[in-house]
Amino acid sequence: MNIIVCVKQVQDPEIPPSKFKIDPETKQVIPPAGVPPVISVYDERALEAACRLKDKYKAKIVAITIGTDKASEVIRHAISMGADDGYLLCDPAFESKDSFKTAYILSKAIEKIGAFDLVLCGRQAADWGAGQVGSILGEMLTVPVVSFACDIDVVDTGLRVKRVVSDGYEILEVPMPCLITVSSEVGLPRLPSGMRIMLARKKPIPVWKATDINIEHSLLEKGHEHTEIIGLVVPERKSECEIIKGTPKEAAYEIAERLVSML
Repeated sequence: MNIIVCVKQVQDPEIPPSKFKIDPETKQVIPPAGVPPVISVYDERALEAACRLKDKYKAKIVAITIGTDKASEVIRHAISMGADDGYLLCDPAFESKDSFKTAYILSKAIEKIGAFDLVLCGRQAADWGAGQVGSILGEMLTVPVVSFACDIDVVDTGLRVKRVVSDGYEILEVPMPCLITVSSEVGLPRLPSGMRIMLARKKPIPVWKATDINIEHSLLEKGHEHTEIIGLVVPERKSECEIIKGTPKEAAYEIAERLVSML
């Protein structure tokens, strides 16, 4: 089984609110000094799902990411978890992109990699949280898509997928090749072993430019966006506290009345 996992490097979501700053002109987050970016937690779950399949069925895992030279670290993290190879898609043409452009770049890279049985993505990115790339990528690859998976296993007809829905779970069977987005309910990702960390440090990470994956540059130019960021602001954080006086019975009655009025 050949598995491709799409991963993304994001600003550490655990950074203190005081260090979170944006550039209102470029509508971008300003990377805080001294805080390195990390792999998106949702993509880490997709890697975990891939590694579980590899443990059972001796699959080959290839990780791909779009970013700057520093994004090679997210590929090394994937290899330390269990991926066999990885590719960094790095080109100035890739810098300004929405979900559709991201999916297009990934689709061209997957075409270059060749035959695959399964593409895994996180349910959404940990920064923008749009949750669109996986479904768009599946459409571009013309393969079936299953979203919000929490368990994946191989059956005679392809894959059996347990996916999260609003009132519980549902079980689907999907033929391969296919694309699946993985939800957090799959469980915590494994910790890399020391041996695999050393392997990841030594592993060469090929860098593919736009010309390497036959990108049509006109599709990445300004004017081909499907979404537009109107504004980006840091949310205001404030808290209020009111002491309700009276006996416990009176205070409980007052709270109940206020809660009912909010319905």
